[in-house]
Amino acid sequence: MRTIFRYTLTRFWGQVLGWGLALFLLGAISVARYDIMRDNQEPIKEILKGSAGRFIGMFGDPTKLMSPEGFLSLAFFSYLPLILGVFAVLAGSGLLAADEENGILDLILAHPVSRTALFLGRLLAFVAATMAILALSWLGFIVAMRWSSLAVGWGAMALPFLSLLAVLLFFGTLALLLSMVLPSRRLAAMTAGMVLVLSYFLTTLARLDTSLETVAKLSPTYYYQSGEAILGLKGEWFGGLLAVAGLFSVVAWWRFERRDIRVVGEGVWRWPWWPGHPRERVAECLTGARPGDRNAHRP
Repeated sequence: MRTIFRYTLTRFWGQVLGWGLALFLLGAISVARYDIMRDNQEPIKEILKGSAGRFIGMFGDPTKLMSPEGFLSLAFFSYLPLILGVFAVLAGSGLLAADEENGILDLILAHPVSRTALFLGRLLAFVAATMAILALSWLGFIVAMRWSSLAVGWGAMALPFLSLLAVLLFFGTLALLLSMVLPSRRLAAMTAGMVLVLSYFLTTLARLDTSLETVAKLSPTYYYQSGEAILGLKGEWFGGLLAVAGLFSVVAWWRFERRDIRVVGEGVWRWPWWPGHPRERVAECLTGARPGDRNAHRP
C-alpha cells in the first residue's frame, strides 16, 4: 500500500503545485486588500448601505467586513468550496475509474496487490494531496501577514482550512462512490458537481431568504464555517462532515471489492430487459436475430 500511496501522490504533484501556488498568491493578495480596506472604511461603508451590501450578504455578514473573520469570509473563504470542489470532484471520481476506463486497472490488479490496498493507497494519496494544497494556501496568509495589520495567529488561521478540508473530502468521496456505481467517470463527476453547485447556491440563498434555511440544513456546505472558524471550530460540524465522508469511502470500498473490472472504456446500464443490452447485441451479431426475438440464442 505504501508504494501505491507514493506513486499516486506523485501523480498529484502537478495539481498540488498548480492549485496550491495559485491559492498561495491569492491569499497573499487578500491580506494586502485588508490593509487597503482599513484605510478606506468610510467610502466602503457607504457602498454597503446600498444594493451591494445585500448582494454581499449572500456570502457573509457585511457588517463584519472590517473584522478579520468577516473579511476572510467575504474576500477568500466564501467561494473556495466551489472552486476547490472542482479539484475534489475530478480527483475523487478518477481515483480508480480513470485507470479502469483507460484499460490500466486490470493490469495493476494482475500484480500481487489486493483491491483493499489499492483502494486505501489511492484514497490516502487524495487526502494528502488535498491537505498539501490547503497547506500552501495557509502559508500564503502566514507569509503575507508579517507585513499586514491583519493579526490572526497561525493556529487560528488553520481552522478555516480544516473546515474547508472536511467539505472537500465530503465531495471527493461522494464522487469516488458515484464512480463505483455509475457507468462512467464523467457521469460520476457531473453528478457530484451538480450536488456541489446546488448545495453551494442553496446555502448562499438561505442567507438572504430565511424560509430556505430548513432546506439548507440538508446541504453539506451549510456546515462550512468559512472565515468564522478563526473564532473557534465547531467540532460537531467538522466531525459530521468527516463521518459522512468516511461512510462514503467505506461504501465505495465495498462496491470496489465486489464489482467486475472493465477492460477498457466506459460501462453501461446493465438492465437485462433494456433494449440493446450487451448480451442481446452480441446475439444479434452472431445470429442475425433482432433484440427480443425468442429464437435469438438458438443455433
